[in-house]
Amino acid sequence: MKKFFVPLLIVGGLFTSSCDKNFDIAQVIQKRSELFKEKNKLISNDDPYSVKFNPVTPKYKLETREIIEDFYNNRINRGGFWGQFLVAKNGQIIFEDYQGYANYQKKEKINDSTPMHVASVGKVFTGVTVLRLIQKGKLSLDQKVQSILPNFPYEDITVRLLLNHRSGLPYYGHFTSKAGVWNNKVTLTNTDVLNLLATKSIKLDFRPNTRFTYSNTNYVILALIVEKITEKSFQNAMKELVLEPLKMNNTFVLESLENKYNITQSYYANNQIMRWDYLDGTYGDKNIYTTARDMLKLDKALYSDAFLNKTLKEQMYKGYSYEKAGENNYGLAIRMIEPKNGGNLYTFHNGWWRGNRTSYVTLRKDTITIICFNNHNSQLAYKTKELAPRLGNYPFIEIND
Repeated sequence: MKKFFVPLLIVGGLFTSSCDKNFDIAQVIQKRSELFKEKNKLISNDDPYSVKFNPVTPKYKLETREIIEDFYNNRINRGGFWGQFLVAKNGQIIFEDYQGYANYQKKEKINDSTPMHVASVGKVFTGVTVLRLIQKGKLSLDQKVQSILPNFPYEDITVRLLLNHRSGLPYYGHFTSKAGVWNNKVTLTNTDVLNLLATKSIKLDFRPNTRFTYSNTNYVILALIVEKITEKSFQNAMKELVLEPLKMNNTFVLESLENKYNITQSYYANNQIMRWDYLDGTYGDKNIYTTARDMLKLDKALYSDAFLNKTLKEQMYKGYSYEKAGENNYGLAIRMIEPKNGGNLYTFHNGWWRGNRTSYVTLRKDTITIICFNNHNSQLAYKTKELAPRLGNYPFIEIND
């Protein structure tokens, strides 16, 4: 007598074998189909901003990893690098490495979940938070700042002009250093910056929208706009609009210096800790802590039209300042190099605050991301510009040692 073996079917708690009297394969198939549909529905609802990238082939990954690892070992990881380095293609990590200390005195090492102060790379977070509010209809790009912050004294400055640094607002670090403007023994806050602009007759550096000058003051005011529109702290607003939807669990805004010694510290090259001063209290322009892996999540989401629609992305990734000839430009919360002799648009943002020097590169033509954060007062992070032309048709910019 021949024996027949029927495999056990396991479908989400439904167990059926050949010995069941009421066994019905059609019902099993129907049940399995329903369960798969429900699972896919849950996945879709759980990650509405997912983007379907082309798969990275093993050959590409192997060959590209060799290029990246060789570059990293020769140009960045040369003994003095403390930080995080990551390169991804189509949202998939090709290479990553972690070195040095988050707290040298306590011998706490940096790893893939160590939040690091990313300095002006944080402007990308602030800009995206503002653009998400615009997408939700809470704000508009060309809305006057005065309509949101009534005591803001400059009537011709708009949200867009803050985002692209064409407002003319002077850097708060300059005007607070003048006699009688601010006591530098007192930590300066975002609200203080606004109040000084409103009460101290601070002159603009130039008439709004006539030229570009990079100024941290723009992003301090943007953080206040977010707080006013949402009626929440900047941290909570960003958490709701960006961090929680993208599951960026290791990212936060340092809104208070009360816990300043419990976070990743900033160091001189001789391993001496840098001390904090009165300019360390503002946020939006800086004081955003994240990881390379969380930054990658944000970068991936910026390819999603659901996260940020096409029109807003077009506004974000285009230059606004053409008064002077050249290839360098600035979009909305992003720097760029526009090659004049061919080549792809190179978009990035660097950061520098105390010992934290950082770089975020997004090569959108090739869906490649290069991220380098360090807290050891070294310009090694900026060498990411040298890696880009090895991965695609991008301008070569050599960074001197």
